[in-house]
Amino acid sequence: MIEFLTTLNWAAVVQIVIIDLLLGGDNAVVIALACRNLPDNQRLRGVIWGTVGAIVLRVVLISFAVLLLDIPFLKLAGGLMLLWIGAKLIAPAEEGHDGIQGADRLWAAVRTIIVADAVMSIDNVIAIAGAAERADPQHRLALVIFGLVVSIPVIVWGSTLVLKLLDRFPVIVILGAALLGWIGGGLIIGDPALDRWPQLDAPALVHGASIAGALLVVAIGLWWKRRRAAKAH
Repeated sequence: MIEFLTTLNWAAVVQIVIIDLLLGGDNAVVIALACRNLPDNQRLRGVIWGTVGAIVLRVVLISFAVLLLDIPFLKLAGGLMLLWIGAKLIAPAEEGHDGIQGADRLWAAVRTIIVADAVMSIDNVIAIAGAAERADPQHRLALVIFGLVVSIPVIVWGSTLVLKLLDRFPVIVILGAALLGWIGGGLIIGDPALDRWPQLDAPALVHGASIAGALLVVAIGLWWKRRRAAKAH
């Protein structure tokens, strides 16, 4: 255990936790909505089993995503999607949860939580796979599991505090979006399809692509936010 902790890529762990906190806020809402019609003595069990099922499914999805990132052009596509997700994070659209029906039976509620989490977590899967991809291949799955175990309880039971922090300090959202842009830029320039140009592997270009991705996401996100605000008025 001690050896595992000492060899763990802690920078990637921090990235995974931040990504989950920023992109996973709706998961707590889904859990609450799915369990709202359960008897009081079953609600906690619904939350726990729904969360466990969501964690297991997400680990499976992320494991496949990490493997698929070795296929040419998939890193490029994933990186571009992360740029879009980051910009959208700064200028979020109005999203409802009207489709989440509260269940009056425990396992029906658990099933609702797992299915809804899978549908809503595509952005998490891509972002976390991108963060884990830079780690030692032998530790990627353990890294993903460790990051999710650390962050998901915070999302479920600390979502109110996280949302208050995001509302009080909007710069946290911008920094989180920049992190997604950083990861996205690194994925794009690290795509196997670009291996035919070995000069692109230069550390300066790799860091430059990550910085460019972060700056691009922030610039587009702020422009998008101002445009939406202007339309609202």
